[in-house]
Amino acid sequence: MRALAEAKLKGLTGQIGISNFNIELTKQAVAVVGKENIATNQIELSPYLQNRKLVEFLKQEGIHVTSYMTLAYGKVLGDPVVGAIAERRHATPAQVALAWTLRLNYSVIPSSTKRENLTSNLLAQTLELTMTTWCRSPRSNATVVK
Repeated sequence: MRALAEAKLKGLTGQIGISNFNIELTKQAVAVVGKENIATNQIELSPYLQNRKLVEFLKQEGIHVTSYMTLAYGKVLGDPVVGAIAERRHATPAQVALAWTLRLNYSVIPSSTKRENLTSNLLAQTLELTMTTWCRSPRSNATVVK
């Protein structure tokens, strides 16, 4: 972390990001470089793995959250609740999960090897989901936006 802070001071990098840091590791990073110098913590998040304690801690510290594996290794794509929401919104399940992440003000890094999925995933930015109606996924008991 000290080397990254030095690189930032020298103008070699604009931002410092951390990845998969739990609360304790994030506290250690903050102690070394200061929370104002940590742009984001990239962590695995999905409707099935919301990591609420870590996310709340990061919010309190003013550290942005970047989500990866948002589709839970594809499991979200077959979730009946997500599928029903997608159908009502004329969207794909992937778009719903990605839009859910964006609606929570996280950055999201979807992954796909298929060009058509990458293109489709971008449409999640325009999918409107409200926070007024919530439901529980029967498979995961995860909170999902309708």
